[in-house]
Amino acid sequence: MKFTPTKTDFNLSPYTGLTRDSWIEAAKYLLSGIFGNIKDMEDPVVMPRYETLVTYPSKDAPMWRYKAEIFEGLCRSFFISAPLIHIDPDLSLNGINVRDYYKKQVLCSVTKGEKNYVLNYSDMKELDESGNPFACFQQTVETAALVICLWLSKEEIWDTYTKEEKDRIAAFLSDFAHSNTVPQNWRLFNMLDLAFLNMYGYEIDEDIMRDHAQNILNYYVGDGWYRDGQSFDYYSCWAFNMYTAIWNQWYGYEKEPYIARRFEENSNELMKTYPLFFDRDGFTNMWGRSGIYRNAATSSFDGNLLMKNSSVNPGLARRICSGSLLQFLTRDDFLWEGVPTLGFYGPFIPLVQSYSCAESPMWLAKALLCLHLPEDHPFWTSKEEMGPWDDLAKNETLVTTLDGPGLCMANHEANGITELRTGKMVKDKTDLHGIWNYGKLVYNTKFPWDSFNENGVASQQYVVTYLDEGEKPQLEAIAGVIPEQDKIRPVGITPNACFWHGEKDGVLYRRHFFEYETQTETHWRTAINIADFAVPYGIMRADKIRLFRRPVRITLGAFGFPDNGTEVIHKEKDGFKAVILKGHDHTGKEKQLAFTIMDGWDNIELMHSKDTNPDSENSIILYAETQRKKQYGYEPYFLISQVVTKESLEDFYEDDIFPVKDIEYTDPQRCGGYGPVRINLKSGDTKVIDFEGIEGNLQL
Repeated sequence: MKFTPTKTDFNLSPYTGLTRDSWIEAAKYLLSGIFGNIKDMEDPVVMPRYETLVTYPSKDAPMWRYKAEIFEGLCRSFFISAPLIHIDPDLSLNGINVRDYYKKQVLCSVTKGEKNYVLNYSDMKELDESGNPFACFQQTVETAALVICLWLSKEEIWDTYTKEEKDRIAAFLSDFAHSNTVPQNWRLFNMLDLAFLNMYGYEIDEDIMRDHAQNILNYYVGDGWYRDGQSFDYYSCWAFNMYTAIWNQWYGYEKEPYIARRFEENSNELMKTYPLFFDRDGFTNMWGRSGIYRNAATSSFDGNLLMKNSSVNPGLARRICSGSLLQFLTRDDFLWEGVPTLGFYGPFIPLVQSYSCAESPMWLAKALLCLHLPEDHPFWTSKEEMGPWDDLAKNETLVTTLDGPGLCMANHEANGITELRTGKMVKDKTDLHGIWNYGKLVYNTKFPWDSFNENGVASQQYVVTYLDEGEKPQLEAIAGVIPEQDKIRPVGITPNACFWHGEKDGVLYRRHFFEYETQTETHWRTAINIADFAVPYGIMRADKIRLFRRPVRITLGAFGFPDNGTEVIHKEKDGFKAVILKGHDHTGKEKQLAFTIMDGWDNIELMHSKDTNPDSENSIILYAETQRKKQYGYEPYFLISQVVTKESLEDFYEDDIFPVKDIEYTDPQRCGGYGPVRINLKSGDTKVIDFEGIEGNLQL
């Protein structure tokens, strides 16, 4: 059953209708589904499970993995219940008083001898047989959720514990807080544990706190973004820019004012452009790992509002947060047995990672932390605003490029869609999951990435197949998911590294490497220099291949198109070819995609797929195809194409599908081997593609 708000106000919220009461309804909707699977006060938050091959605990998992799942379910569902407990302490679901349940289960989770005890760090270390002196464990993650929720429900739960019970909880937290953690966003979990303990009078090691805090600060790359591990994704927003705000309140402003001030400045810097990552409806892009957390990406708006000198526009923030909430909760495939699925919309295994369990998607409840804001807070009382979308002229696209994290957003007025182009990415060449999450050419808020990767074709990616290698066996599992232990290369290879160059004269420059590895010089690796720019409904690309061997087949896939009955239309004009798809997504919304090929390509083909699209069971992938056969022949280097989309079956104008007037090359052979290439558009605009100098400024 999908969520349908009954308490709406389209005067206060003209774009979504949602108010604070609507958000409370949404939180109860989510929590009711969870409690529908809890029989009594003794039952842990362990939810029904339909997936067992990728997620934990596996069939033969050790006991501690089951303990970790119990703690994950408890603490992540607590994110939903804690604000509700404070708002309505007498709330009961499935015959269980929610406040009393969490008060009891929190205590059980930290108490040795209890059935639902989840093991402290010392116990985990004794069980660990890895021999790793720096081992850290999943429970560390959940302790941060626990302390946040105890703070949110302080009067209703924390204050009602006896001193002995508080001490028991504190000892459990301290064991994790002062022990090993992962050297990236996990440091924030330890920092919050330490800050919570300090706030309530427990002794902590302030040097450990300071070491973690300075490391977090030095992960900052600019534009409000932090480097988390090797990549950039929404962890900057649901971890760094949420947890640092809470840490500032509990500890930083008083104890570490310099670091706290910097965290606040970084949060305010993020707010300058972060609203542009969402589309006109407030939709969140499916990008980066942990996509099962969905609209948790909006939690950084609440984080900014927690800062002393918040800079975000509260009416704009609520419009985005509410839009993203509706994006997911209003779908009929969002829940399975009352619990958010392991997917982005419905169940979608290609998105799921081995560190997740059935309860992991509850992390999306970070978006609901805004319910801690009182009802008279500007976040709730301000009228919804569209922000920059109101300032766009007809068919204008606002492009914002952030060199720090290597991210570029295109906000298209024509269709209301936001497209994200990313860089600074390296994954193992066999890590298809990582490449799907980070290595697509474009991420689209209304056409989430498709995992299709078969027969030398991949959605929104180039694929090269060396024709002199002969045919390789096709892997049936590739369309769904390849477990970590069985990573094998499919037919054809996709780029596993993206180097960022930046924007010049309205054109974004990047480089994609195929089979990139540090032990091999890049001249012995196929690469494609990427140059693309925004057009009213999408992105046009004028990319240049850099081959070290031929013969080779090259393909480029468009976005996966949800296939629930699709009309396919072929068109040709001025020597260019296009294929248009018209249909509907799972919810019945109209969808349209047009793929146009210009210079460098031979044909557009179509492939059908199943279980590779997060929206619909069936999907269609259009792809362009060409070959280069001479090892050192002077053949066309440029590959010029365009993908445009909209949520309407109304025909594109012909100039939207065939926008190019002519293409001018420097070389008389018109191959683009050297010199600038000028693309003259029928709109009167001209884009000059010039890769000269890119070699001297490629960034990771």
